[in-house]
Amino acid sequence: MSIGIIAAGVAVFTGVGAGIGIGIATGKASEAIARQPEASGKINSALLLGCAMAEGTAIFGFITALLILFMG
Repeated sequence: MSIGIIAAGVAVFTGVGAGIGIGIATGKASEAIARQPEASGKINSALLLGCAMAEGTAIFGFITALLILFMG
């Protein structure tokens, strides 16, 4: 087993963290909207921004894994 394959696996593992983070954020946002429906616009904006940032880390990990596999 090559060290590059292990490194690519670790790089792809960032997707797990992003998935957990987005799930927790969505749950908390749902609870907040249930408590304060009048603030749903601000909550949704913050939720979308946070999800985009978390998904960005997963995409960077995936691209890093592809680069490791095909370039290294």
